[in-house]
Amino acid sequence: MTEALAGAPAKVLDLKGLLCPIPVVKLARAIKEIEVGQTIEAFATDPGVTADIPAWARSTGHELVVLEKQNGQFRFVVRRKV
Repeated sequence: MTEALAGAPAKVLDLKGLLCPIPVVKLARAIKEIEVGQTIEAFATDPGVTADIPAWARSTGHELVVLEKQNGQFRFVVRRKV
């Protein structure tokens, strides 16, 4: 396990079944509820998150730690940086 994933996420989001832009909207709201340096782990089924989440992270200054496909769904971890 990498150091980036060693700790438990501060928040876990279930975004399965939601279509763009709702996963990004919910992530944007949730990131404000955690401290700088903490992470959010999320699960989604919309393949659009593979483009939307990295773009959102770049534009907002947060770190996309992981984005992977697992068992037909997408898992991503974002670290609050600002």
